[in-house]
Amino acid sequence: MTGASDLRTFPSADGDLAYRDTGSGDLVVLLHSGFVDHRMWDDHVRVLAERYRVIAPDTRGHGFSANATAPFRWADDLAALLRHLDAGPAVLVGLSMGGVIATDTVLEHPDLVRAVVTAGAATGDFRYTDPWHQELQQTIARALAAGDVTTWLDAFLRLVPGPGRPAEDIDPEIPRRLREMALHTLSKHSAGEKDWLVHLTGSFDRLGDVRVPLLAVNGSLEPADLHAAAERLAGAVPDGRTATIDGTGHYSALERPDEFQRVLLDFLKTL
Repeated sequence: MTGASDLRTFPSADGDLAYRDTGSGDLVVLLHSGFVDHRMWDDHVRVLAERYRVIAPDTRGHGFSANATAPFRWADDLAALLRHLDAGPAVLVGLSMGGVIATDTVLEHPDLVRAVVTAGAATGDFRYTDPWHQELQQTIARALAAGDVTTWLDAFLRLVPGPGRPAEDIDPEIPRRLREMALHTLSKHSAGEKDWLVHLTGSFDRLGDVRVPLLAVNGSLEPADLHAAAERLAGAVPDGRTATIDGTGHYSALERPDEFQRVLLDFLKTL
């Protein structure tokens, strides 16, 4: 896995933000899921950098990036990085939280976005309605508030297989990598600290303004309401489409990286 020595930093208005920048050609930005960092994309960076310039940032408060000390929005941080690098427009590829960052950015900074790929995500308006995910989210929130790392990490890693699938079905390297990254991110924070993130609201109602191609990818084992949200997302965008990666849950890009890369590269070839 990539170490901190491979990273560059961007001096934002509120601390240094870390990112990896490699390859050349049209720009692809890889946006990680919550609580982890750019390293979740290591396998994909190696493949994509053969044909594209690839930027993989650490979201503020995650990985090797600074914590917030003032209100901020994900989309504004990403836009500031791309403008600092004089880079873009970019294809934004995001998993889970990263997918929300991608849709936020295309709505707030459309000049910087060439296309969007969400994986295991829709827009920031999406909320799980199934009892399994709702209970898990409540457990995670309570554990975070109490500073109970053991309970939090156990609940966080249950997202990998998801409901109805034993942990033994998962390559143990996947939760090991996620655990390492999540513990690093958690070590940057303390229980009860102020959350400075300003969420973008009303995003779904604005999707008709999106004028770039969009691909919504889901693992076949994701809950029905997320699949439905992906279909609504693709249907609301003039050039929207969906794809499903069989036999995978929330972390489709980690469970079946070859298939995820095939779907992504096929989409990139259409741009």
